[in-house]
Amino acid sequence: MTMTIYEARDYQDMSKKAANIIAAQIIMKPDAVLGLATGSTPVGAYENLVEGYKKGDLDFSKVTSVNLDEYKGLSGDNDQSYRYFMNTNLFDHVNINKERTFVPNGLEEDSQKACSAYNEIIESVGGIDLQLLGIGGNGHIGFNEPDEVFHAGTHCVDLTESTIQANARFFASMDEVPKQAYTMGIQNIMGAKKILLVASGEGKAKALYDSIYGPITPKVPASVLQLHNDVVIVADEAALSLIKEKGEC
Repeated sequence: MTMTIYEARDYQDMSKKAANIIAAQIIMKPDAVLGLATGSTPVGAYENLVEGYKKGDLDFSKVTSVNLDEYKGLSGDNDQSYRYFMNTNLFDHVNINKERTFVPNGLEEDSQKACSAYNEIIESVGGIDLQLLGIGGNGHIGFNEPDEVFHAGTHCVDLTESTIQANARFFASMDEVPKQAYTMGIQNIMGAKKILLVASGEGKAKALYDSIYGPITPKVPASVLQLHNDVVIVADEAALSLIKEKGEC
C-alpha cells in the first residue's frame, strides 16, 4: 500500500492541489480515463480544471470519463441528475468529447441490465487511470454506504432515509425524490490505477481517520482503500484535525 496525504490550508487550497494531480494525469496521458465524482467537495477542483483549460494548459479532447453514480429514474437533463451536474460543472466548459463521458443510465428500469452495461463500459475503455473520490461523513464512497459486505461491481442501492430526506429540498415533492441509485462497486473503484480522495471540513475528520487507520470493514466503506497500492489523499486542516490530534500525520 502506498498512501500519500497532502494537507491543504482550506477548501480552495485543497481544490487547487487536487486539480493539479488530475491535470498532471491528463498531461502525462492525454487519452487518460478519469473516474469522476459529484457532490460539493470536487466542485472547486473542477473549477480549477476549467481554468487550466481556458488558459490553454489542458487539453481534454482525448480524455474519457466514467462517473461513479447516478440516481435511478432521473434523465440527464434533470437538474438534480449527476449527468447534469457534470455537464454544468465541467463538461460544458472544456473540449471533452461528450460521447466519451459515461454516467450510469438512470432511465434504465431494469437494474441488472443497467449495472451490467456500466461494468461493460468500464471494461471497454480499458479501466480507470485515476479515480476521484469524495468521502461521506459515514465513510461512504460513491453510493457504497456502510453495509455487511463490500459490493463488487456496479449495483443498484436503496438510498438511506437520511439521504432521501437530505435530497428532498431539491425537489418539488417527496414523490419526486429518487429512492434508488446506480453506483460503481468497490471492485470497480479499487480497479483504478490511482485513487485521489478529497476531503474538506470537520464533518469528514472521523470518517477520514477511521478509513485510514481503522480496521478494513464494509461498515466504513472507504477503509478498503488501505488495500490499494496508489492512493493520494488531499484534505484540508479541518478534515485532518483528528488524524493530527492523534499524532498520525
